[in-house]
Amino acid sequence: MEVILLERIESLGQMGEVVSVKTGYARNYLLPQKKALRATDGNRKVFEERRVQLEAENLERKSEAEQIAKTLDGLSVVLVRAAGENGQLYGSVSARDLSDAISAAGVTVGRSQVKLDKALKALGLEPVRVQLHPEVAVTVTVNIARSPDEAETQARLGRALDRGVMDEQDAEEDEAPEVEELLEPEAAAALSEDEAEEEKAEA
Repeated sequence: MEVILLERIESLGQMGEVVSVKTGYARNYLLPQKKALRATDGNRKVFEERRVQLEAENLERKSEAEQIAKTLDGLSVVLVRAAGENGQLYGSVSARDLSDAISAAGVTVGRSQVKLDKALKALGLEPVRVQLHPEVAVTVTVNIARSPDEAETQARLGRALDRGVMDEQDAEEDEAPEVEELLEPEAAAALSEDEAEEEKAEA
């Protein structure tokens, strides 16, 4: 089916262009969302009559989107999720989850504006594109972690908190030598004597 685009559509074309699309895509999305008109002689005439108005409305929406983009620029949202030891989530993060988290941060964003290129199924930091307008997009960082503390550590490291690294850190803490082992033998003996004296005094 041929349609006249009423706004810029990514991967299709600019406002005013006549493009050929699948009938289902036109009937289920482009036409109901008023993003396009059937490419008939009558609609071509209607579009030309409304072109100036449509372009003015588009500029206004674009300007508003650019202001919102400034607010979202650099934003990082935290999503706490249950995950296995290998960092894989029990389930996945959806566009709705992300739109809710961004909206909770102060900027209302619809699910359809969140563009997920892949399913988010693991802990870590992921850049996600938010399409505020056909010509304005911004990237938001999503910090997926098991807890707020873990999210804070991931944000500081700039990557997912590796389970192996956590185990190594725990092992290092367990294997940390006693204070006496770090001292010379004479100093360690003196420390022991001091502790004995303190115990006698307390008694």
